[in-house]
Amino acid sequence: MMNLCRKLYLGVFLSLFVSGLALAAPDIAAGKEKAGMCFNCHGAEGNSKRSNFPSLAGQKPAYLVNQLRAFREGTRENGLMQNQAANLTDAEINNLAAFFASVKNISAGGDKALADKGESKAPMCFGCHGNKAMGMGVTPRLAGQYPAYLQRQLQAFKDGTRKNGPMRGIAKMLSAEEVSAVTEYMGSLK
Repeated sequence: MMNLCRKLYLGVFLSLFVSGLALAAPDIAAGKEKAGMCFNCHGAEGNSKRSNFPSLAGQKPAYLVNQLRAFREGTRENGLMQNQAANLTDAEINNLAAFFASVKNISAGGDKALADKGESKAPMCFGCHGNKAMGMGVTPRLAGQYPAYLQRQLQAFKDGTRKNGPMRGIAKMLSAEEVSAVTEYMGSLK
């Protein structure tokens, strides 16, 4: 199963970067210059200081490219992000992704007691999100994200307002207590 996930994600990753839309190598410096528009919500250098916005620092480039394109094309809904991404070129998206991937993520932390409870459930996430939830291909880094942000995303998968077949099924299997525990654990990882 893990081999199949890796092949699937590798295929998606390669298709994103091999397509005619992404031939040029990303420019981290240009990405940093453009990223200033992101810092107000996502924090300096992409390390969010507010639990309602995810940290972008340390995310996998393929994930960021995929999400920014989804916002730009309207397949992922969020008014603010759709407006921000609407006029981004593919080169600008690739540069932003390269910049944020190059920045060290600072852990958001998590409630220690709840995080300890969530540790036993977390391995089910590692197959797709990578060892210690560091992200893998087009799946996001969960390590170091704010638990409250992750909880909102799991709820969005549960109720279908955020689309992703596998995540919808996984989120529906988790109780509210398990969601709290697992997300606190993810927030505590570095």
